[in-house]
Amino acid sequence: MQQADHHSIQPGRHHPLGTVSDGAGVNFAVFSENATEMVLCLFDAKTGHETTAIALPERTGPVWHGYLPGLQPGALYGFRAHGPFDPDHGHRFNPNKLLADPYARSFQGEWSVSDALLEALPDGQPSPVDSAPYAPKSIVPEIETPWQGAPPPRRSWSETVIYEAHVKGLTQLHPAIPEDIRGTYEALGSDSVINHLKDLGVTALELLPVHAFLNDGFLIERGLTNYWGYNTFGFFALEPRYFGPMGADGFRHAVDRLHAVGIEVILDVVYNHTAEGDQRGPTISFRGLDNAAYYQLQAGHPQHYVNDTGCGNTMNIAHPFCTRLVMDSLRYWVTVMGVDGFRFDLATTLGREAHGFDPEGGFLDALRQDPVLCEAKLIAEPWDIGPGGYRLGGFPPEWGEWNDTFRDNARRFWRGDAHAAQDLASSFLGTAPIFDRPGRKTFSSVNFVSAHDGFTLADVTRYAEKHNEANGENGADGHSHNISDNCGIEGDTDNPKIVSKRAQRMRNMLATVFLSQGAPMLLAGDEFGRSQRGNNNTYCQDNEISWLDWASADQDLLGFTQRLIALRRECPILRQGDYLHGDIRADGHPDVIWTDIQGGALNWRDPMLDGFCLQIRGAAEKDAHSDDTVLIVVNGGEEPRTLILPETPKGHWDRALDTAAPKAASAAHPSQSHQKIAPHSVVLFTSNAAAP
Repeated sequence: MQQADHHSIQPGRHHPLGTVSDGAGVNFAVFSENATEMVLCLFDAKTGHETTAIALPERTGPVWHGYLPGLQPGALYGFRAHGPFDPDHGHRFNPNKLLADPYARSFQGEWSVSDALLEALPDGQPSPVDSAPYAPKSIVPEIETPWQGAPPPRRSWSETVIYEAHVKGLTQLHPAIPEDIRGTYEALGSDSVINHLKDLGVTALELLPVHAFLNDGFLIERGLTNYWGYNTFGFFALEPRYFGPMGADGFRHAVDRLHAVGIEVILDVVYNHTAEGDQRGPTISFRGLDNAAYYQLQAGHPQHYVNDTGCGNTMNIAHPFCTRLVMDSLRYWVTVMGVDGFRFDLATTLGREAHGFDPEGGFLDALRQDPVLCEAKLIAEPWDIGPGGYRLGGFPPEWGEWNDTFRDNARRFWRGDAHAAQDLASSFLGTAPIFDRPGRKTFSSVNFVSAHDGFTLADVTRYAEKHNEANGENGADGHSHNISDNCGIEGDTDNPKIVSKRAQRMRNMLATVFLSQGAPMLLAGDEFGRSQRGNNNTYCQDNEISWLDWASADQDLLGFTQRLIALRRECPILRQGDYLHGDIRADGHPDVIWTDIQGGALNWRDPMLDGFCLQIRGAAEKDAHSDDTVLIVVNGGEEPRTLILPETPKGHWDRALDTAAPKAASAAHPSQSHQKIAPHSVVLFTSNAAAP
């Protein structure tokens, strides 16, 4: 290995962190408060051999830095950190391990499954094996330019419809996408995808992780792969497995095209843990740079990691330089890559302070005051497995939260469970008992009935039990509490009665999502009945189990879903921001009226309650002069019921939607007329609310 001339490197700057080219040279700045020396290593781009090792000459606080004249973008590099190897005190420095720059924008090569990546031998001594041949190299980036594509749509929460999708899963089997870009970032910007999302009525595309991530060794041994991507090691780098002909530019191309038609892009981000796992995992970057700073270690046993995530380690977000890493990463994706928002995986971890979860903790406060990120959409998965980890409703007012209570309430009711109607009624009004707090809007509740983790909508009606045999864990993985029902036969069937029952139940659950106050989220493929063959944990299935089968799409269900979303868009009363409590408006009428289907008083204490009517007008005072009204009728019973339409100032109602007659056109009916409500159905009547 050739040693560089130590006189060629200059002190450089400690800010910004990462690697920055100015055209004449490159500045390196890397954080480590416990290292004793930080060595910059350069590599030959063709052979991959290490050519230069030079210590960064300056340290400002905990930041090591240096400037290397003449170095150009595209150069390959990594770090070796010197310091104590003392796991009993939380330190795991081993200069034999090449470390990725936490701020790297891209990498060359792939991580190998090799013991060379382990920082210690089985006897606990530091490993003398050089990991460089088995590790990708960080790449010096080009001079960065801010986002210059179509401006962000800035869609309000009231008009937001989220579509959760996987880059490859969404595009791999689409017959109209050119074969050379299927499964890639640029496929997201193809006419086929954009037209589908526009026709559907989607306003935000939420992507499963696209940050660079690692394949788990145990999955490779089974012939599987990490498909979902919740195993990040590069918070600024795109995962290269989705590169097409345009490479990383394909991502910005797709964002640009989506923005041009008013669709926002939201990234599912994983800052709660990293791909290094527990003490038995590979040393990739953070562990070797400063284990005691980047990770939460067990009190009294710092050789072990706090594992509030279930993934082996927990990032120490409370540390100022961990906070800085995440904040810099988030700003990068907004200002450089054009992203509009983020869904934070296991977000409770990010808000947990030494005394427990704190909605006014350091990281959450940093997000709220940041001049860039305060305009982004922020969505929490409001739980983890740590102490006090379930925090639904506990995030700051600006946040949306995945509402699993809504999901479970909808599944229970339409399955026919007792005591379920009362909870479903709460869901229709934004789950106010949980979310209605000072400053919060109904859109705090992100409403869904299925997501990437769990059964698809179709499988909720096809399977009573999970079928995860393909995952190679003997069915032990995945959640067993699916609140699902196979309607009489497990799996696929040609029985027309069961097929019809399943179709109606899917329509009912979709109607529940899109007729409820809050922000609706749709799992990609649910709009046309996609199945995952009963697998409720497809994290390792990069194949037809997970990919959307466009050729088998249920066009009738797709048309119904489009109609639902259009109705929501045309009826602002279905997406009000303020919580509704039956307050009396200036015109003397309440904003919400509950009755049974026959028009009588509801007995909320009835455990067998299986239906209700919900009449909604504008919030008190704000819409005092509006006569817009909607009437949502829910019949979960086995028999048809007769509704007498209530009085309305307009004198008539439009029967705008009926899940039992999904193709029926909207029809006008006078007040006090009798209306048949089919069993197991949802009917929407509108009065002066434009119906498409």
